[in-house]
Amino acid sequence: MQHAVGAPLPPPRGPGNGPAGWPHQAQHPGPPHQPPAGPPAGHPGPPPAGPPVPQSHGWSGPAPQQAPATRETTGHIQLPPGRPVPLPAPPAEPGTGNATLAVLLIGPAGAGKTTVARLWAARRRVPTAHVSLDDVREWVCSGFADPQAGWNDQSEAQYRLARRTCGFAARNFLANGISCILDDAVFPDRPVVGLGGWKRHVGPGLLPVVLLPGLEIVLERNAERSGNRRLSDEEVARIHGRMAGWYGSGLPIIDNSTYDVETTARVLDDILARSLASPPSW
Repeated sequence: MQHAVGAPLPPPRGPGNGPAGWPHQAQHPGPPHQPPAGPPAGHPGPPPAGPPVPQSHGWSGPAPQQAPATRETTGHIQLPPGRPVPLPAPPAEPGTGNATLAVLLIGPAGAGKTTVARLWAARRRVPTAHVSLDDVREWVCSGFADPQAGWNDQSEAQYRLARRTCGFAARNFLANGISCILDDAVFPDRPVVGLGGWKRHVGPGLLPVVLLPGLEIVLERNAERSGNRRLSDEEVARIHGRMAGWYGSGLPIIDNSTYDVETTARVLDDILARSLASPPSW
């Protein structure tokens, strides 16, 4: 077959009667092309086509609609507005009852803060969470700044970050009707690790209580620890001596030297009930 000079050549054919490189596709003769018939007279015809819908692999439906902007949520739980936690109303029954409250349990290493806080939270009749600042600090794995190696700018920065994280967690729990007890070794004579930061991150409704057994008890409990939670006897004695500054501060103090954990948790609940009725000044 010959083609006139200047006429375009047909595309090269592959083995399947189609253009080269295309999949094989049988060619079937059909009727000559005719323009589609228009709608019958008086029929409005199909609606005009809208903008093209973007397609993606594995999805043949319409493009998903973008959700309208709403307040930040976690699942179906509304995040807290971020305002300080107010002081709850005093309960109408003995103990803290059904009150939703934020508690800060203060004490030296070996005082039993974490054990008592966990039991108190577990024995309440209403939802209550326990957050330990030491646990949150140790979320940092690589690059953890251990205060035992020396208090420096990095250990202070990680402490402040952990305290701020605990404060947000407490506000989030409280905003969703869950009480929260936090524990930390807060010093009365050191503003960096003092009550001011906790009050700033949680709010004036935070109820601080000091757990301060005798030095012999603290040394005995510290000896049962392991890892970076165990301190030297000299460090334990130094911290315990500084914690004595809480006497005369106006904060309630529990000497749990002769109490077991359950008794200490019950005494803590009684003290918190009195703090709700007559909040401490701090």
